[in-house]
Amino acid sequence: MRVTRDFLRGRGRDAMSEADKDILERAVDRIDTLPARTIVTRRGDRLRNSTLLLEGAMCRYMDARDGFRQLVALQVPGDFVDLHGYPLHRLDHDVGTLTEARVAVVPHAAIDSIVADHPQLARILWRSTLLDAALHREWIFRIGRLDAAGRIAHFLLETYHRLKATGRGGNGTFELALIQQDLGEACGLTSVHVNRTLRRLREEKLVEAVRGTVTILDESGLARVGEFDPDYLYLEEGPWQAAAA
Repeated sequence: MRVTRDFLRGRGRDAMSEADKDILERAVDRIDTLPARTIVTRRGDRLRNSTLLLEGAMCRYMDARDGFRQLVALQVPGDFVDLHGYPLHRLDHDVGTLTEARVAVVPHAAIDSIVADHPQLARILWRSTLLDAALHREWIFRIGRLDAAGRIAHFLLETYHRLKATGRGGNGTFELALIQQDLGEACGLTSVHVNRTLRRLREEKLVEAVRGTVTILDESGLARVGEFDPDYLYLEEGPWQAAAA
C-alpha cells in the first residue's frame, strides 16, 4: 500500500497517473513518528525536506510577543505540511504536532528531479500549495468577519469535510484530538469563550463534541451559523481534474 495514498485524496488525486503516484512514492526518503506537542520546524530554519502528514494532526502557528499562539493552519492526513518551503527554503512560521504524527519525509533534491523531469506531477504539487492558499484565505475571512459561534462552526465543518475526503469522517462524525485551547488558537478565542460557544451550539442542537469525537447534528444549520460553503476546498470534480485526467 502506498504511504502517499492520501495525498490530494478527494481533492484531485484522480488527476495523477499511476506513474505519477509511483514517482511520488519513490521520492519518500523515510517515515518518521513524531511525539505529540513537539516543535518540528522553527521559523527561519533552513529547509532541505518537505513533510507529508500520514497520520495524526499538525499545525502551523505564530507566537505573539505576549506568548499567545495563533494557529494559521491545521494539517490533516494527506497534507504536505511545508511544501511551500521547497521554493522559499525557509518558513515564516513554526510547525508543530498536536497529536502523535507519522510523516513521510521528501528531500528537496527529489522534488528538484520531479520539477525537472515530470512537469505534470510538478503541476500537481503546485496545485496542492494553491489549495493551501485557498484555506488560508478562508481562515482570514473566518477570523476577520465571523463571531465566535460562526468561527467555531466554520472550523468544525471545514475539518469534517477535509477528513471525510480521506475516509476519516462520515455520517456527520469525526475525531478531533484538539483541546479547547487549540480550538481557541485556531479561531482567535479564549478557552473560556470556546467552552461557552460549544455549549451554545450543543444547546441549539447543531453540534456535539465529547472526548474528542465531534458529531454534527444539523449540518445545514451549522453551515448557516458559520457562513460555510465548501467550494474553496475543491472537493468536487471540476474542469482542472477533467482536463488533467
